[in-house]
Amino acid sequence: MFAWSPSDMPGIDQNIICHRLHVNPACKPVAQKRHNFAPERVAIIEAEIDKLLAAGFIEEVSYSEWLANVVLVAKQEKGKWRVCVDYTDLNKACPKDNFPLPRIDQLVDSTSGNQLLSFMDAYSGYNQIMMHGDNKAKTSFIIERGTYCYKVMPFGLKNAGATYQRLVNKIFKEQIGKTMEVYVDDMLVKAPKRADHIGNLAESFSLIRQYRMKLNPSKCKFGVSSGRFLGYLVTQRGIEAHPRQIKAILEMKSPSTIKEIQSLTGRAAALNQFLSRSTDKCRPFFKALKKGQRDKWDEECEVAFQNLKTYLTSPPLLSKPVPGEDLFVYLAVSNSAISSALIREELGAQHPVFYTSKALLDAETRYPKLEKLILALVVSARKLRPYYQAHRVIVMIDFPLRSMLHSPDASQRLMKWAIELSQYDLLYRPKTAIKAQALADFVAEFTPSAEKEKLVNQKKESSKADGTSAEPSQPRDMWQLHVDGASNQKGAGAGVVITTQDGTLLEQAIMLGFSTSNNEAENEALLAGLRLAKVLAIKRLAIYSDSQLITNQASGEYMAKHPRMILYLDKVQELLKAFPTFTIQQVPRAENAHADALASLGSTLDTQFRRSIPVEHLDRPSIKEIELIDTMQIDEDLSWQDPIIDI
Repeated sequence: MFAWSPSDMPGIDQNIICHRLHVNPACKPVAQKRHNFAPERVAIIEAEIDKLLAAGFIEEVSYSEWLANVVLVAKQEKGKWRVCVDYTDLNKACPKDNFPLPRIDQLVDSTSGNQLLSFMDAYSGYNQIMMHGDNKAKTSFIIERGTYCYKVMPFGLKNAGATYQRLVNKIFKEQIGKTMEVYVDDMLVKAPKRADHIGNLAESFSLIRQYRMKLNPSKCKFGVSSGRFLGYLVTQRGIEAHPRQIKAILEMKSPSTIKEIQSLTGRAAALNQFLSRSTDKCRPFFKALKKGQRDKWDEECEVAFQNLKTYLTSPPLLSKPVPGEDLFVYLAVSNSAISSALIREELGAQHPVFYTSKALLDAETRYPKLEKLILALVVSARKLRPYYQAHRVIVMIDFPLRSMLHSPDASQRLMKWAIELSQYDLLYRPKTAIKAQALADFVAEFTPSAEKEKLVNQKKESSKADGTSAEPSQPRDMWQLHVDGASNQKGAGAGVVITTQDGTLLEQAIMLGFSTSNNEAENEALLAGLRLAKVLAIKRLAIYSDSQLITNQASGEYMAKHPRMILYLDKVQELLKAFPTFTIQQVPRAENAHADALASLGSTLDTQFRRSIPVEHLDRPSIKEIELIDTMQIDEDLSWQDPIIDI
């Protein structure tokens, strides 16, 4: 079962598997010219060739149409070299084998939480699979003393990994996912209970002997509680970042060249799964790499670098979900990135399962913050699809994402996202107290930045100084609704602007496809705004319009006399019942300019015009049509006749 030297490997039976090269017939063979090496490196190459000949891995070949050169790659041990063959030309002529490799994150996830583990590594695993007889000559390579070809599958071939994965899937098909996890030549036997481990190992050993596979004893570990698997440290407690990867960043000096910054970003990328809001943490490094900012390691980069080091001194331990349990996702957005944290709860404590982060594209940076939050949820579901498919996921958010996604007035982008998310079992809940310190700094969406707060404060101070109001006064925890209507010769339209508590804007323009007066257009705008606010489940709403008639009728100061205006008022009062707390206020037109612009847009917009602001088209009024008869309106105020009648 173990091999102590290449001569101990009989190889896998060719009736079970062998490696074939499907070379595209349209590709001409390439014979590379021999490279020249220094004498000391020639000695290293020839020593390796002698070992391969003695092991029966290679043989001499003549008149080969395909020829590749050998290359020397430095090993981690100082002064040690690995002899490889450069099969670049041959690989270009071979189509990719699309045999699927397992997802590393799923393998690592299923490995954690076991009491005992055994790690096994095949001895020169690829070399245990034979080359198909017709393809041997295509693996030919040239050195100073001659040309040789491989009898076994060498390292460096394009589809070698897929062939080896086929082999292990065939050998361990009954054990994979139950007592074993296998990724190419990395094999792991696991046991949730200590008493079961010996039996699991016995099954695996029996199959290894049956298929004549040989293990490398120096790379095997049996009956341990933790170990490195596919670059992660798996333990019974969960998944940890490998100390070597963390140490590589902690021991780095502040980069001073582009190459050093690239090295830092690469090392940080390897730890993305463990970094909350990793894109935000590493954004200064990527900014320094942009064209025009080369060799620009500024104070912002240095602060981010030191903060990253501080974070890595106590990295989070990732937990493995239990089948059937609910998972929780927290979302966060910034001006340049979106992030998510998938967590599970156990005994009242919260444990992170996975962190995701994504840099926003230029167009995405201009999305409203509520849409950025929905995009963060969509990206999380895409990256963590297996978790979302296997568990009910509870979205912890204080904003009405579900209402926005299922609003009949939603934009095409939101509708597409809603359809994509509909395949998962999602539940939306308000955020509660954060029970894990690892999540405390993560949940910060819609928190005004220091610069934004400074500008707001300056604006308030300026307003106090000149005795003016920067904005209509309303309680700080109320959402704002600005509405306006417009009717002219070109058409009629309505504009709606909803402002969240942190200043995020939701805009909507409405095209009225029927004849209407200006007052009716104002009412349509108010009704549209109230419908949207109701869909968003807003409870505290401050309403603003520049129409004195509309605001006073809605507040009860004025009576509606015209039959159509009476119907509009009834509709408004019916919708206002959905809001436990609301205020209605008339504002100067200058303070309602945003809604006014949207109303003008709706009244004049060409239907073919490409736009990013949602535009709704109303074919008929919001009120029911009534049959009007010619009557004279009666003025209910006192006339000159009333005093005489009283006498």
